[in-house]
Amino acid sequence: MPNLRSVQDKKEVNKRFDEAVLLASNTSKRLPSDIRLALYARYKHATQHHNIVPYEKLADNDLRAAFKYNAMIQIKNLSITEAKLEYIELVNLHIRD
Repeated sequence: MPNLRSVQDKKEVNKRFDEAVLLASNTSKRLPSDIRLALYARYKHATQHHNIVPYEKLADNDLRAAFKYNAMIQIKNLSITEAKLEYIELVNLHIRD
């Protein structure tokens, strides 16, 4: 497999991203929370569902939402393609056999 960072063809990136999403969606592996959050944030960003809720609107004591918020903030400066490539790399590292 070529280095994904060198892939310039958006169709190829999109194809590999779709394959990675399918693989991640159907895995039975129990991933650590930090990996799940990384996948979540990159997927949301890559699919442009990355509306970050203002911190002030998070419910008190909603730890899960706070972790998701933090994961989204950490990648807010990635391009859509970068988010897809990082998602693919995470799937290849943690899910693909």
